[in-house]
Order: sequence, then C-alpha cells, then structure tokens
Amino acid sequence: MPGTDPTGNEQKPRSTAWQTALTLLQEAEPPFIPAGAHVMTVVIEFPPGDPGTPPHRHSGPAFGYVVEGEMLLELEGEPERVVRAGEAFWEPGGDVIHYQDGNNRDDVPLRFTVTMLCEPGQPMLTLVDDEELAQRRERRAPRPSDAEPPR
Repeated sequence: MPGTDPTGNEQKPRSTAWQTALTLLQEAEPPFIPAGAHVMTVVIEFPPGDPGTPPHRHSGPAFGYVVEGEMLLELEGEPERVVRAGEAFWEPGGDVIHYQDGNNRDDVPLRFTVTMLCEPGQPMLTLVDDEELAQRRERRAPRPSDAEPPR
C-alpha cells in the first residue's frame, strides 16, 4: 500500500519553490576586481537624519542593498539619488570618491548591507581629505543644494 513504507525511506516530493524564489535586484560589470581580493559583507546602521560616512573611497567594487529607510547616495560624477528600502546599489571603487551615504530621513533609521571586494593589505574604506576634494571638485555632479535660487 503506497505511503506505508515501514523503513521510513519513502521520499517526500521535492519543492519547486526554488524555481521562482530568485529576484534579480541588480546586475553590474565592475571595471576591475583587485588581484587577490577578499570579500567582506557588512551591515551599516545610521540613526534618523545622520549624514553618514564622510567622503571616502573603497579599494574595490561594492554592492549594497537598503534594508530599512532611505539612503542619500552620491558617487563622483553622478548626481545624488535616493535609494529606498528594497533597492540595490553599487559603486566601482578604486579611485572613485563616494561623497554621501547618509540617512535621507529624519524620522526613521537607515540600515543597509554592503558586500565589498577589498584589495589585500588595504583598508575597506579610506577617507578623502579636504585638499583632494577641492582638487577634484569639477568631477562632482551638480547637486540640488548647489543650485542658484530663482531670480
């Protein structure tokens, strides 16, 4: 009689959920991956209204996902943009300055994950000093806060 295997070896039907479980959030071709890179995944949490990390760069590409809140993201050469919970982002790393990653909201926390491909022997994050920011100011995209008031 089916279903009465006394040895307990009866196989359960296999789930097919895996066939539709994947949702593609982003796809990117990073410009480079540092030789001998190691990978690090971190969770970043900023309180409401926090400006985030000062201008910095990463030694290799970084891929992130906003879990909660809204991030104000700005990379060198790109306009600032808001990345909301459930959205992914990435940055090429290397020489590109990451200007902003702060909390865009003053009423809720920001929490995001980032997976970074780090160059061996290099820190995962290096702050950029004011002198370099001044030297590269022409590479920064105009921001709404830079706009002249209407006449």
